[in-house]
Amino acid sequence: MTEPRTEPRKIIIDTDPGQDDAAAIMLAFGSPAEIEVLGITTVAGNVPLALTARNARIVCELCNRRDIRVFAGAEKPMSRPLVTAEHVHGKTGLDGPELDEPTMPLETQHAVDFIVETLLSEPSGTVTLCTLGALTNIALVLQKAPQIAPRVRELVMMGGGFFEGGNITPAAEFNIYVDPEAAEIVLKSGIPIVMMPLDVTHRVLTHKARVRKIFDIGTPAAIAMAQMLEFFERFDIEKYGTDGGPLHDPTVIAYLIRPELFTGRDCNVEIETKSELTVGMTVVDWWQVTKRKHNAKVMRFIDDQGFFDLLTERLARL
Repeated sequence: MTEPRTEPRKIIIDTDPGQDDAAAIMLAFGSPAEIEVLGITTVAGNVPLALTARNARIVCELCNRRDIRVFAGAEKPMSRPLVTAEHVHGKTGLDGPELDEPTMPLETQHAVDFIVETLLSEPSGTVTLCTLGALTNIALVLQKAPQIAPRVRELVMMGGGFFEGGNITPAAEFNIYVDPEAAEIVLKSGIPIVMMPLDVTHRVLTHKARVRKIFDIGTPAAIAMAQMLEFFERFDIEKYGTDGGPLHDPTVIAYLIRPELFTGRDCNVEIETKSELTVGMTVVDWWQVTKRKHNAKVMRFIDDQGFFDLLTERLARL
């Protein structure tokens, strides 16, 4: 007996590419039976906005997906100076391979307007937001059109950390740290949220053997991805002393395709916006000690080999 065929899940990817963002986008493109990408919106984060908008289009062209529309969004956080991460991702954000400049156009519509328009035009409860960077665009959407919050099927985010601490400060993960005020708005929005913190992403390491399997696929997209990972991991290998670095953002897309790879629980998550020491910290009530209302499903464990098997298989389809 065959299983009933389900429609692909409609998603908007909000991103600041970043090599690991590129891997997430490629995983989505390699999974058309499960994922329909309605558009890609970019935000300032790993690198400034002009580069994140450029990089998203480069990834689309690498995957022969010039049909995907790319929209530029917020060029800075809601109330803070922009913090970027060229020390990790290189000056372009996609350092590693030699990449051609994109020729596909950037859409003229602002990312925030595209997200609002899409959520209002698609049937309620059918669009998932996949956030791979700072949450600035989504917070601006909620400020502009608060009535759309109940229309979002789910928001799956890479961000935060608890047992693993932070990666940009001792307490804060980078995406939340860049715009903690935006993260606070999103976590208080009532949208169903799934959170992929460092506790999960630090378990998916780009071991040399795993990167070699991706390289051996032999397609332009896979070779470029392997070269990006080789560049990207050099910083984390030095920092963490591991064989390979964490591959953060593709966990968001992997969750939509194979949620059984992940284990977590519903929690209350609050964002620290005031403290000098812990600004950007995700305060996760893992042990349910505050009795505050749950507002996120926080993932903690992942089948790391299952994740890399999925990523490699889907990259081979591009």
